Amino acid sequence: MTARYHADHIGSLLRPVELLKARSAKISREQLRSMEDDHILRVIQHQKELGFKIFTDGELRRINFMSDFNDAVEGIDASDNLLRTWQASIAGSSTQPSRVPGIVAGKIKQTRRMTEHEFAFVKTHGPGDIKVTLPTANQFPAIYYKKGISDKCYADYSELLWDIVPIIKAEVKALVSEGAQYVQIDAPRYSYYIDPKWRSYIQNEMGLDPETALDEAIRADNACLEDAKREGVVLAIHLCRGNNRSQWYAEGGYDAIAEKLFGELQVDAFLLEYESERAGSFAPLRHVPRGKTVVLGLVSSKLPEMESSTQLAKRIDEASKYVPLENLALSPQCGFASTMEGNLLTEEEQWGKLKLVVDTALEIWGTA
Repeated sequence: MTARYHADHIGSLLRPVELLKARSAKISREQLRSMEDDHILRVIQHQKELGFKIFTDGELRRINFMSDFNDAVEGIDASDNLLRTWQASIAGSSTQPSRVPGIVAGKIKQTRRMTEHEFAFVKTHGPGDIKVTLPTANQFPAIYYKKGISDKCYADYSELLWDIVPIIKAEVKALVSEGAQYVQIDAPRYSYYIDPKWRSYIQNEMGLDPETALDEAIRADNACLEDAKREGVVLAIHLCRGNNRSQWYAEGGYDAIAEKLFGELQVDAFLLEYESERAGSFAPLRHVPRGKTVVLGLVSSKLPEMESSTQLAKRIDEASKYVPLENLALSPQCGFASTMEGNLLTEEEQWGKLKLVVDTALEIWGTA
């Protein structure tokens, strides 16, 4: 089946300075919601003007790409968190530590829907098909489980994971039933299995066999999607190697996981990071089943420098040796603001890169 959209983007957009200041000023919920509404209408209109056929709210209501989960459950303590070290993408920038926004300190209990309020607004105002992004269930055991605290309520990582799966599964199913045409699961944790230092972390720090853990991760994501298959709906998974303030935490090609991941994940599309040498070659794409879409993340959302449309076309041609051209699409490698602080480029540079995505898609496929 031909890719439905050839110009794609991962979902998150840079937060306007006004919105960032409003959050830090701690204005009323009603004032903040009104301001968010105004800026979401603006970014939807901008997506339309650029020629996209799919629309997101830019995740402008979120603190980070997974905060919709935190906001919808009890059991997470944000006062006690862990440091993660990230590698800088921009020359001259220093490596920075970043805090994980929570530790599981009690049984996870859902208190409200995750994205109902986000989707309802875009559905009312969006001029086309709507994409909603959700964090993978695998995100949380990997970074929210702290021994000495979390193990008082969950015996191990696996028990926590399977308590989270029903929440993500119900959200995907609800979104599809409400009319979302595109649901994207953001799953950066798969990068743990392609980077030797993180495979070592899984084995030595988490006490898990990496291949067994990978098998369980795939089962968990499939379980979240199994009730949402519908004609006309794209279910997708996005894989990246970290995207916090133009930094990254993992490197390595998809080779170590390609056959298992591409062959077993029950999705319609894979959105893959391919903007730097850290992502390896296109060769692992030979394992993608026929008819599935591969969205090539060839445009950097981390760096302000603009890519060449000629070079993008050349790389898409290279990828077409493994996946038919009609099953390929183009996007940035990740969102522009996985956290609300955003990557180190301007809104003007962001929109310029998204225009490049659409223009290149029109040139190669004749449609966005």
